[in-house]
Amino acid sequence: RTAVARTCGVRPKEVFVGNGSDEVLGFIMQTFFEPGSRVCFPDVTYGFYRDYATTFNLDWEEIPLREDFALDVEALCETNRHALIANPNAPTGLSVGRDEIARIADAQPWRLVVLDEAYADFSGQTCIDLVAAHRNLIVVQTMSKSRNLAGAHIGYAIAQQDLVSDLNDVKFSFNPFNLSAPTMAIGIAALSDPAYYQGTVATTMRTRDASRKALKDMGFAVLPSQTNFLFAHHPKLAAADWCRRLRAAGILTRHYSAPRIDDWLRVTVGTPNEMGTFLYETRRILTKP
Repeated sequence: RTAVARTCGVRPKEVFVGNGSDEVLGFIMQTFFEPGSRVCFPDVTYGFYRDYATTFNLDWEEIPLREDFALDVEALCETNRHALIANPNAPTGLSVGRDEIARIADAQPWRLVVLDEAYADFSGQTCIDLVAAHRNLIVVQTMSKSRNLAGAHIGYAIAQQDLVSDLNDVKFSFNPFNLSAPTMAIGIAALSDPAYYQGTVATTMRTRDASRKALKDMGFAVLPSQTNFLFAHHPKLAAADWCRRLRAAGILTRHYSAPRIDDWLRVTVGTPNEMGTFLYETRRILTKP
């Protein structure tokens, strides 16, 4: 907690840690929502929000994204439900600015706004500093993405001290040792090497932007991702077929069969060489229907 606080510019008492950000989200649900609590989240977003809301028997509602997949900030300001927001969003990769998040939090100050910043390091912005002025805002982050520690399962939340105290009361009541000593040592070591972290993030962002341009040159529509993945669509290539043929070439991507995005493919940004192989196979697929 001390290492996270130092990195994020907050106090240790404003940091809650867990075994990955999914567990942190689960603790938030258990601590602040009871069965029947009214919550909302976008219709196209991280699937665990729906799973958790169902598991904890919450009264949940989906707020449709706009036609261009952008977050409907006005609708989130107007609703009186607690809000779960991924920023940047997944699988679209789009983000909204800090002013919009502050508007959502200010609009209904009595309700909770849980901001999932799993991919924020690839967007160049975070809302952690907004927590000081917004008692109803909880910012959740993870070391699984930009810090390349998915296997370590280290997640944390930044919130005002009394909210973190409530979270710890629930956690300590049945699972106080959810982070092992080796895991904590790994996390502290990762936070102590900012130069390596900044270099890997910068490389990923450059590779992402170059890959997006290459796909657009091939006729793909590609959303302006602020994450470590791309979300792409081609008018003459079905996403499911693209995914299947890439898999046959040894390249794994993510296809969603959900409404609105069933003709889009999510492609995680790998190394420059890996993305070169992906682009080569994609060109081959386009030229050999």
